[in-house]
Amino acid sequence: MAAEIKFGTDGWRGVIAWDFTYENVRRVAQALADYINENAPSDENGKMAKVFVGYDHRFMSDLFAADMASILRSNKIDVTLSDGPVPTPMVSALTLHKFWLGIIVTASHNPAQYNGIKVKLAGHSAAARETKEIEQLVDANPVLFLFGQKAEQKNLTDLYRKYLITPALAKKIAALKGLIVADYMYGVTSGWMEKLLPNNKILALHAEHDPTFCGLQPDPSLKNLGELKKAVLAKKAAVGVAFDGDGDRFGLVDEKGNYVTPCLVAAVILDHLVKTKKLKGKVVQTLSMGYLPKRIARENGLSYEEVPVGFKNVAELMGLEEVAFGVEEAGGYAWKGGPSDRDGLGVALMWLEIMASTKKKPSELCEEVAKRYGASVYVRRDLPAAKPIDKAAFVEKMRKKLPKKIAGFKVAEISTLDGVKVYFENDEWLLVRPSGTEPLVRVYAETATKKDTQALLDFGEKLVAQYIK
Repeated sequence: MAAEIKFGTDGWRGVIAWDFTYENVRRVAQALADYINENAPSDENGKMAKVFVGYDHRFMSDLFAADMASILRSNKIDVTLSDGPVPTPMVSALTLHKFWLGIIVTASHNPAQYNGIKVKLAGHSAAARETKEIEQLVDANPVLFLFGQKAEQKNLTDLYRKYLITPALAKKIAALKGLIVADYMYGVTSGWMEKLLPNNKILALHAEHDPTFCGLQPDPSLKNLGELKKAVLAKKAAVGVAFDGDGDRFGLVDEKGNYVTPCLVAAVILDHLVKTKKLKGKVVQTLSMGYLPKRIARENGLSYEEVPVGFKNVAELMGLEEVAFGVEEAGGYAWKGGPSDRDGLGVALMWLEIMASTKKKPSELCEEVAKRYGASVYVRRDLPAAKPIDKAAFVEKMRKKLPKKIAGFKVAEISTLDGVKVYFENDEWLLVRPSGTEPLVRVYAETATKKDTQALLDFGEKLVAQYIK
């Protein structure tokens, strides 16, 4: 079935054998070939910039990637195909110096029946204007797929390992007391913590290659980390870290077995960088992120900006302005001098470095931040959508339904940047928006107490009731 190709918050995704088919993947590959041939720079000898194609552990990802690479070769593009599954952040890192553009076949954290394609440029996801241009090139030309045009395959994982960690940092982290439990969620980061740190420091969970993810969704959010929490407690581990299916998202469990929200993870990292690295510049986050980074920016005289959901919006601004720190609520983080794109392994190493530098446990780091900048109880509810949602109509309808006071909080401001976000007087907030990657309506809220956050979530769920199953 020739589906309409639309890039969401990070790439194009579809259900395998329904809309993610050989036919549609080849259409996207030809559009990418046309985009590359129109836009890629050439050196002084007329040699075109290089392209890298990678793939994850999902069903048939390697075959789809090989097809894409062959189509690029057929279009006279200098392309290298990975010789095995690789994390998405590795593809991003390769586009900083070695390749002009990177492509990876992955559906990130989506369930096993999905697959997808992400495009990377200059170290991060292609911007909306770039993916729009690729969309417009779909079917502009027939697919050119010549017999025998196989791409050269290479193993470039050592470059990524050196990008992530230095021997000095590895030694510093290795001195931490206690085990590090790594939940790979059957994804493509399996075995990577052992490549970066001594094997006797790592207890691995869900490291097998299973394209079905053993029935789990490879998303390192609270609902999926029950086994990680149990393992941290059972082994009296120092910390638990988790990675999504393609390795760009990160989750954390403290030494007490408690899930640490991205709001607190971001706050600890940003506060550490400001205090120890004297970080300067703008703090940028997606509007679905919590208020602690905003408060840290405010207290330390840093400028602050919110962007629509999708880390590509953070990364694009980081490429254009003097941005010190960027974050999204789905577990993506980047900072000046660190990863240029969201990178689960990079964030895990940063968190371990902070623990090693401060000699403090994860719970102690979180308590310090909460004491200084205020408590944060952040929760997101994902509600299955009953039917496709017209986002513009959704936003207009939700905005009109809002009262001046919600669950005892006085409305201070309303934003329709991406969905409808309601800001209250002391930074508390409520957001309702259709997902850009899955058939869901998401409801988010953050206050200083569990009771107030739940009250805002309940209101948000009632507000969107007509759109959910």
